[in-house]
Amino acid sequence: MLSPHIRQSFIDFYTGRGHAAVASSPLVPRDDPTLLFVNAGMVQFKNFFLGVEQPESPRAVTSQKCLRVSGKHNDLENVGPSPRHHTFFEMLGNFSFGDYFKEEAIASAWELVTGPWGLRPEHLFATVFEQDDEAEDLWLRISGLPPKRVLRCGEKDNFWAMGDTGPCGPCSEIFVDTAPDRPEVGWEEGTDSGRYLEIWNLVFMQFERHEDGRTEPLPNPSIDTGAGLERVAAVLQGVDSNYDTDLFGTILNAVAGAAASEYGRDPEADVSMRVVADHLRAVGFLLADGVLPSNEGRGYVLRRLLRRASRHGMKLGFEEPFMASLLPSLEEAFAGHYPELEKAREPSSATITAEETRFLETVAVGASKVQQAIEEARAEGESTLAGEQVFRLYDTFGLPIESVREIAEEEQFTIDEEGFEAALAEQRERSRRVTATAMPARVEFSISSPGIGRSFTGYDELEAGSRTVAVASAEGAPAREVGDTGFAVFERTPFYAEAGGQVGDVGFVEWDGGKARVRDTFQDGGRIVHRIEVVEGALEEGAAVELEVDRAKREAAQRHHTATHLLHAALRQHLGTGVRQAGSLVHPDRLRFDFTHGAPVTEEQQETIEDTVNEWVRRAVPLEIGERSYDEAVAAGAMALFGEKYGDRVRTVEVPGFSLELCGGCHVGNTGEIGPVALVGERGVAAGVRRIEALAGDRADRLRRNQLHLLTSLEREIGASGEQAAAEVRALKERLREVERELARLRLGVLAGDGKPASGQDAAADTRSIRGVDVVLREVPASNVGELRNLADVLRGRLGSGVVVLGALDDGKAKLVASVTRDVQDRIDAAAVARAMGSAISGSGGGRRDFAQAGGRAENLTLAFAAAAQLIEDCLS
Repeated sequence: MLSPHIRQSFIDFYTGRGHAAVASSPLVPRDDPTLLFVNAGMVQFKNFFLGVEQPESPRAVTSQKCLRVSGKHNDLENVGPSPRHHTFFEMLGNFSFGDYFKEEAIASAWELVTGPWGLRPEHLFATVFEQDDEAEDLWLRISGLPPKRVLRCGEKDNFWAMGDTGPCGPCSEIFVDTAPDRPEVGWEEGTDSGRYLEIWNLVFMQFERHEDGRTEPLPNPSIDTGAGLERVAAVLQGVDSNYDTDLFGTILNAVAGAAASEYGRDPEADVSMRVVADHLRAVGFLLADGVLPSNEGRGYVLRRLLRRASRHGMKLGFEEPFMASLLPSLEEAFAGHYPELEKAREPSSATITAEETRFLETVAVGASKVQQAIEEARAEGESTLAGEQVFRLYDTFGLPIESVREIAEEEQFTIDEEGFEAALAEQRERSRRVTATAMPARVEFSISSPGIGRSFTGYDELEAGSRTVAVASAEGAPAREVGDTGFAVFERTPFYAEAGGQVGDVGFVEWDGGKARVRDTFQDGGRIVHRIEVVEGALEEGAAVELEVDRAKREAAQRHHTATHLLHAALRQHLGTGVRQAGSLVHPDRLRFDFTHGAPVTEEQQETIEDTVNEWVRRAVPLEIGERSYDEAVAAGAMALFGEKYGDRVRTVEVPGFSLELCGGCHVGNTGEIGPVALVGERGVAAGVRRIEALAGDRADRLRRNQLHLLTSLEREIGASGEQAAAEVRALKERLREVERELARLRLGVLAGDGKPASGQDAAADTRSIRGVDVVLREVPASNVGELRNLADVLRGRLGSGVVVLGALDDGKAKLVASVTRDVQDRIDAAAVARAMGSAISGSGGGRRDFAQAGGRAENLTLAFAAAAQLIEDCLS
């Protein structure tokens, strides 16, 4: 049975039993700051289980995109060598929100696996929580399994909890014997070896756990199940590895073809091919869901996956970016089930190629960074690269530890292996911890009805009467004193909660005998929450209130929001339809727009884009805002955000003839209300992603006025105007550079002895002849090794034939270099001279035959110079 059939058979089985088929949510959780990525099917239903929201149907079935990159049994290093570990996977799941419970969950699961999926009952096992007598009795009665095949397990394996507090309950797992023709083995041996393979977990959420550890029965017990599609496919297709299923076959064939190789021929190459195939799936879906490479959070995970795939690509012989060329195989592998992959192909390809290119360039310079690190360590008298430094080379430049070790050995250096492993372990721990983001935790309210506190009236009004339904503070007590900060929820509100890049509204709330500032507005579990600061009185639940949004700030935000839509359309018009929104900030003072594009936007392009935006402002086109079906909006060309999950009905904002987007934000009535728009900055923020910042309305007016004042002041100071002023500034900068170059040349000349010698001696006084070879031994006041190197080059050129040895002291640390002219290199090795000097001052030295350096601790350079002279004498003897 092929994977599309397995997936569809699961969905059809449960829709035939009254379950609503729900589309997979994006990999980025919505309204859940506690998770980095969706890692289980139940995540999008979390608020239903918590009772915060009410589902449209009490039963649901999904095939959910999931990503796991850290945590128990999910270390990234296992992906590739292991036949079962993945980063991206699909989770098949059926759910009951207070509807059916254990009996139907067990009965339906057993019917599916032994019916449509055709697994033989004698090859199956079931596990239950050790205290769950009910589940054991149900399994024995429904399945007919013998008691020895229904096993009781402890809390570690068969009890599930959403967190330290909240819904929890026992679970039951279905296992299959993957080698039924062999003699049975013990349970522990069978599970540890992978012979007895878990394919489905049924979670019975029937308790609520409190902070003190107590558990109480939930009023509406629920069901949450999960079956990994990759494992089920391996079992039903009779293969030993998930990578041998049709889910990976298309991609692995594409990888092997691109590498001019064959999967299954070389075990080491097979590991690299599996890494590339797995990571391509994760990378493709992350990009399609709007995640972009960065150095933190979700973007850092994406970057790590791309770089790990690139490193394994190098092992397969790829010397150029190759991952983007595999994207069609990813689309083919999922046979159109996830249309977002195809829609995102162009920007995803650009981002992948840009990120790979940058990484390959980074690796290329990585070797020189290792050399530089060795030279710096040697100058400090060290002969071992610190583990933390080796880890930085590995993590930042992607250099395999083996490469760092080889370069070090060539330089007679060692690396601190233990320190490297410790730094690597610490990074893995940081990666695990990053699964909880730094966003604030959920604000706990006691609200009886899940639907209260969600009514937004701010599209049509900025002032409204309402009623307080909940008040809380960070400490859990209402904000009662003047100056207290707390949180409030009202029956209805004109305050816009931060979403879609637009910041939350601010303003005031007043009640009989009191007043508070609204400092921010945000969503928490779907409710609109106001962060308030008490000015007078105490806000109590049930109080009638008057809510007033700060009109000036809201209107400024509206101008910037509509300007953002115009900017997006203008970018697509002038840069191409590959431009897609990758993030935004809509603020009363400014806007910021991130978009996919593979090159910087030139000044000429920026001027054209700005002109286009302002042309549509001058036209004063009325906006058309309304609701329509999602399919109708997309068919009309509406732009949807990557990774956003939309309902059947969506709100659209249209500037007729120019822009149409799905958007829930606040906008002006017509484009003329925006006022002038000024682009104020453009830069890259990630591989394949650019950022433009702009101002609208009076902010743009103020900027232009300030720029004019500044230009007038500069023209007055320089004594020229317009283009002449710019030319004069360029001339001044060039004269400054010439002066700096001349100063550097004069300093080098003084050190080389062109002027009065720094030591007060004649420049030739420190040159001696050793067995007919001229040798310069000189202490100089150089500030760094680079200056020593440059000075050695000058003196070697003047010397013509011989050896130049220079040294400098800085706070008890000695830095030395040795340079040998070509004609005597067959007799004198600069690296040997450097090692001799380093040894003499309890340090180290090394390098090439023509140039080397040494370092150590010394109060003077007498011992180092003596060691150099003796080594040269010995070489010439």
